[in-house]
Amino acid sequence: MASDHTKEDFRKMADTAEPVRINKYLAQAGICSRREADRLIAEGKVLVDGAAALTGQMVLPSQDIRVAGERAVRRQERILLVVNKPRGVVCTTEKKWGDITLEELVNYPRRVFYAGRLDKDSEGLILMTNDGELQNRIMRAANYHEKEYLVKIDHLVDASFLRRMGQGVYLRELGVTTRPCRVEKTGRRTFRIVLTQGLNRQIRRMCSALGCHAEEIKRVRIMNIHLGNLPSGQYREATDEELREICALAEAGNLPEQICQ
Repeated sequence: MASDHTKEDFRKMADTAEPVRINKYLAQAGICSRREADRLIAEGKVLVDGAAALTGQMVLPSQDIRVAGERAVRRQERILLVVNKPRGVVCTTEKKWGDITLEELVNYPRRVFYAGRLDKDSEGLILMTNDGELQNRIMRAANYHEKEYLVKIDHLVDASFLRRMGQGVYLRELGVTTRPCRVEKTGRRTFRIVLTQGLNRQIRRMCSALGCHAEEIKRVRIMNIHLGNLPSGQYREATDEELREICALAEAGNLPEQICQ
């Protein structure tokens, strides 16, 4: 079912007095994801009205909720940034000598974190948000959210390669077979692929398993958000329409049988 929420609606929802689980509250406050919240709670770093929070505890916005001593307050506006990551930029806070992180590249005045990653040698679309709940739903593999890439390899793209990529590739190092996906030839050595997984370096591993090397990988779409002509190294804020649609998609997920149609 489509959602018609506006940013004003989200501001109103943030003011609701309905109790929510503590990990969801922290995600909605833009502190961290639910999983990270559970870890912080287990480590005793989250307090509710001065007492250590319990996993699964229900809380209200009116309560004094603190993480490592800092007050956690639900944000007043949901932020979603559309970023074009250049090659060489890393999606991590653990930078090596000379690395430029995505946060440094964007330099957004409010705290945002990425919903999904691209490896250092890949480029293209990354979403950043202050909403840990939205981040969690976008990244959750069980929701079968689509991500579209343009890829260049060091071999010719033929019918056999497209068929083998599309039907799923066994990745020995991970011990898994990738989900069936849509693959389309776009040139002698280039193709378009739509994935519904987020395995570590998945496209590179798939290509390697089929005897070739991915020379260039560019992500051009995540769900309903398209990279378009956004310049490399730049970002823009998602439109109200994009935000409404991705929130609806993130909540609903895709049915597995829809993926290869």
